[in-house]
Amino acid sequence: MRKKFIYVLWGLLILTVAAIAIIFSAIANGKIGYVPPVEELENPNLKFATQIISDDGQLLGTWSLSKENRVYVGYEDLSPNLVKALIATEDVRFKDHSGIDIRAFSRAVVKRGILMQKHAGGGSTITQQLAKQFYSPTADNVMERLLQKPIEWVIAVKLERYYTKEEILTMYLNKFDFLNNAVGIKTAAKTYFGKDPKDLSVEEAATLIGMCKNPSLYNPRRFNERCRGRRNVVLDQMRKADYLTEAECDSLKALPLTLKFQPVDHKDGLATYFREYLRGIMTAKKPNKSNYRGWQAQQYYEDSIAWETNPLYGWCNKNTKKDGSHYNVYTDGLKIYTTINSRMQRYAEEAVYEHVAKYLQPRFFKEKKGRKTAPYTNQLSEEEVQKILDRSIHQSDRYRTMKEAGYSESEIMQAFNTKHEMQVFSYEGEKDTIMTPLDSIKYYKHFLRAGFMSMDPITGYVKAYVGGPNYNYFQYDMAMVGRRQVGSTIKPYLYTLAMENGFSPCDMTRNVEQTLYDENGKAWSPRNSSRSHYGEMVTLKWGLANSNNWISAYLMSKLSPYELKRLIHSFGVLNKDIQPTVSLCLGPCEISVGEMVSAYTAFANRGIRTAPLFVTRIEDNEGNVVATFTPKMDEVISESSAYKMVVMLRSVINEGTGNRVRRLYGITADMGGKTGTTNRNSDGWFMGFTPSLVSGCWVGGEERDIHFDTMRDGQGASMALPVWGLYMQKVYADKTLGYSQDERFDIPDDFDPCKDKLTEIEEQNTGRLDDDFFQ
Repeated sequence: MRKKFIYVLWGLLILTVAAIAIIFSAIANGKIGYVPPVEELENPNLKFATQIISDDGQLLGTWSLSKENRVYVGYEDLSPNLVKALIATEDVRFKDHSGIDIRAFSRAVVKRGILMQKHAGGGSTITQQLAKQFYSPTADNVMERLLQKPIEWVIAVKLERYYTKEEILTMYLNKFDFLNNAVGIKTAAKTYFGKDPKDLSVEEAATLIGMCKNPSLYNPRRFNERCRGRRNVVLDQMRKADYLTEAECDSLKALPLTLKFQPVDHKDGLATYFREYLRGIMTAKKPNKSNYRGWQAQQYYEDSIAWETNPLYGWCNKNTKKDGSHYNVYTDGLKIYTTINSRMQRYAEEAVYEHVAKYLQPRFFKEKKGRKTAPYTNQLSEEEVQKILDRSIHQSDRYRTMKEAGYSESEIMQAFNTKHEMQVFSYEGEKDTIMTPLDSIKYYKHFLRAGFMSMDPITGYVKAYVGGPNYNYFQYDMAMVGRRQVGSTIKPYLYTLAMENGFSPCDMTRNVEQTLYDENGKAWSPRNSSRSHYGEMVTLKWGLANSNNWISAYLMSKLSPYELKRLIHSFGVLNKDIQPTVSLCLGPCEISVGEMVSAYTAFANRGIRTAPLFVTRIEDNEGNVVATFTPKMDEVISESSAYKMVVMLRSVINEGTGNRVRRLYGITADMGGKTGTTNRNSDGWFMGFTPSLVSGCWVGGEERDIHFDTMRDGQGASMALPVWGLYMQKVYADKTLGYSQDERFDIPDDFDPCKDKLTEIEEQNTGRLDDDFFQ
């Protein structure tokens, strides 16, 4: 009987082993459950965020799917503290097994399965945990739950076959979700400690590894003490594994858990407007006219040109990966190396904040306080303001949502005039208030907007890019997307056309009111902001330096507005709506800051315009360079005309409307520039350039009727020039950037801009009109 019983036991054992072998064989061959094919095991489907990297090697931000903000990091870039903490805590015999730790599994079966000890530890290896993260779906029934572990074992063994131990550790840390949109160890290290993984201290590494047990339970932001306790458990495990001495462990356990929490959000950080602009152009699709509305004809025109001529525009949809699919900036882990310099970008953002937010905005609030037409100009009636606000209401998301829900017009208007609790933006941080939706519309319209761009005129590298005061609340980009009237900053184009047609900076004309006639015979007589030197003979150089409208009108009478329009387009301005009228010489056309900056590179670059370059190269997630970009240049004016323009635009700074650069900001650099102000102070501009940097700024309201009502605050020299001045002060103060105020324009020594021209104004200062003319 006893012998028979032994035979039965042996039979059961053999049958069990055979059954287990058959089950594992069936799993391995895909007969039971799901085991990924070899190709998928060799190339696991990890979605990596694209990194946007500055010219000086700083991470500006990432693009990712909302729950996959993962940035790849290699084993060589992991802190040894991370590796030791992970192995000591999760799998102390990791280097000795082949995917399954029999000793740990047996201990878990006995202590947890038989003795029911909850804290006996688990039997899963790091490789098994990785297999579970990659390939284990949620079990819907008992049978699926029973098969989960065997399937994980099979996958773990296969993973060990195809990858080294270092690669498995790297994949594990890259895969894990540490919450707070911190997926993967690189993003987690940045989010919780503001560091790269290689720079994590022992206690910081222990904190993150401790979260691997249960990131929600040990969330350091919500449960600091609980997470600290878990961190100390990890430190104890490191001591037991001889990675730490007892003294080291005790001293580290006594430390508080201190975070430097920096959540990853594409709306935060440096160069937010730039990153969004770059994302938009890289992911653009080939323009199809049927997808554009009638009022988007200009946009279709620009997009069509960009698709054909700009390699970066639509790059993702123009290029394919090895497998033939198009690139995806949210999942392919690209590295985009931009031309932005992180320090110069910071200086630009600080300059906009210091002048627009801290100086202009309080003055604007003060001017509009108590006015019934606020934030609009007092030159509008209350009825006109109400019509504008009605348009804003109808364009709002709230209105469209309520209209689609079937609300009547009166119900919608009642909703817009009903007070609610809400949070609104302020430069001191969000503030809680109670106001109506209509009042909130008016409130946000009070805030001034700005656009700024700075680029190298030789390489085309865009060094700094600011599209507005705060991307979270004012997302319309006024650097490359929005266009506004340019006012007197257009005059250098007019004077360039004159130089190309044989004029000289020293040519003279009388400073008197001009009347021109358009093609229909209609008279046009521009006003002038100053009566200085009225009736005297003045040079063209003086006329540009002082932004004299009459001198500009005089030149326009000698030139063709059609030629001026063609020249403006040759400078890289794409706006088709520029009208070739005689008034074009005073800048009624709309141009973007980026187009203006690019155009002014021709003056600093001997007549050669350089298009803005935003990206130098793109690498895939394996470090292979998949695209490179070079500057695009076009000769738009002669070298001689460019030299003449430098001479005249210098005078704007040295003795004209841009003299605040010298007087208030102490900038001594050899430079040229031009201020610009449009009708009623709607737009303030300043363009400034040195031999190695061209920068431009626009400041104004959301709409043209939102502006200062006084020239004191509303002119370009008051609104935009200070941003340029503050920015250049910071750039020159940072000696590591390499910009020097001793740099000079490379104009030949024998170049004479006034050759064969009279240069003494006094010799022709005759026929002066009396000042009573202005009374």
